Amino acid sequence: MRIKVEAQMAGNVWKVETTAGTVVEEDDVLVVLESMKMEIPVESPIDGRVVEVCVAEGQAIEEGDVLVVLDDAS
Repeated sequence: MRIKVEAQMAGNVWKVETTAGTVVEEDDVLVVLESMKMEIPVESPIDGRVVEVCVAEGQAIEEGDVLVVLDDAS
């Protein structure tokens, strides 16, 4: 099952911590966002594999934008 990890707020992509094909565990940091001068880590909600990274460092994002697509490990 594919899971889309979405931005919970508008801001900028500060750092991308993963790449397509990477196996991740629940709570691994995928992306770090910057919003209101704070760094907000976006963590994997599941154990799985990164199918696609949809953003790049420095990119402006809006709430609801897809950041990463994961494939469920189960």
